[in-house]
Amino acid sequence: MLRIMIILLLFSLPLAAQDSRGRARDFGVAPGILTPGKWNAITDVAGVKVGHTTLIEGDSVRTGVTVILPHGGNVFQEKVPAAVFVGNGFGKAVGFTQIQELGNIESPIALTNTLNTWKVADALVSWMLQQPGNEAVRSINVVVGETNDGWLNDIRGRHVQAEHVWQALQQASSGPVAEGNVGAGTGTRALGFKGGIGTASRVLPADKGGYTVGVLVQTNFGGILTINGAPVGRELHNFYMAEDVPYVVDGSCMIVIATDAPLSARNLQRLAKRSFLAFGRVGAFSSNGSGDYSIAFSTNTQVRIPYAPAEREQTVPQVYNDYMSPLFLAVVEATEEAIYNSLFMATDMQGQQGRTVKALPLAETLKILDKYRARIKK
Repeated sequence: MLRIMIILLLFSLPLAAQDSRGRARDFGVAPGILTPGKWNAITDVAGVKVGHTTLIEGDSVRTGVTVILPHGGNVFQEKVPAAVFVGNGFGKAVGFTQIQELGNIESPIALTNTLNTWKVADALVSWMLQQPGNEAVRSINVVVGETNDGWLNDIRGRHVQAEHVWQALQQASSGPVAEGNVGAGTGTRALGFKGGIGTASRVLPADKGGYTVGVLVQTNFGGILTINGAPVGRELHNFYMAEDVPYVVDGSCMIVIATDAPLSARNLQRLAKRSFLAFGRVGAFSSNGSGDYSIAFSTNTQVRIPYAPAEREQTVPQVYNDYMSPLFLAVVEATEEAIYNSLFMATDMQGQQGRTVKALPLAETLKILDKYRARIKK
């Protein structure tokens, strides 16, 4: 079903738009100084898997679900240290208070649209209860984030069903991650253009720990688009408070961060906070109606938290505070590039009531970047 939906999406777009898209780095837009991982994706963090279900039906359904699995085992039985940071709490976040209280995640993370938040949570609960080893589980804290895709999508129809969540979970994989108009990013818009799913990663040098930081974003927010410091939104005359521009600044952004560094929940929260420095770099400012959240977790096997520990005390390695700075830089760079990728990979989309959101015009954007010397040509 997912394959058919993606094919329908491709055939609904002009051929030129399909052929001209690519990731930011494909066009020489390479923010920062650190090196990406093999896939330049959150899946560069070993064990992390991502799955999408994309719903494009008729002229009004433009939505979906994206799932991130912290590791390939039973996440309830082997929880991972985690933290959340709330940039602006205008959102419907499920499971966040328990993460804040206990410092761990015990389910995959799901992203979807606002009014499907609770249906997705219910489906995720059902899926978790059926996992081998969870037969006696009577309470579980699933994690779901959202953004509002109701301008292009018939959001009141609440079209994401349990089968779509399960499909995303079953098809989740490592390796390259589909970006742009897929999964939870199908109907979103960001910084005046078509938004979507984006991802990126950074690998630290061996003398800085050799750790990997991966980020996945669901972009649906406004501001004044800036790329590598160049005022792209201003140059394209498409930005918040521009005269005679029907610009929507409210929306939301979900930022999911994975790392293999052995971090405590406290330092994971510090890592999550830094992602909002990148949020500002791209021209966002968290408007009143924007629900902006970061979720960070560690996949390091030595810091996992068993559901039923055999010992009273936990002894685990942890990165000292004094060695956190390289990780902070990595998450800022990866978040910035993930947001760019969500824009570069998105394509024009028409939705309900004939509404259309145009993708970021890449040729014009690259000219602007060259004008401001904000592109690293390769």
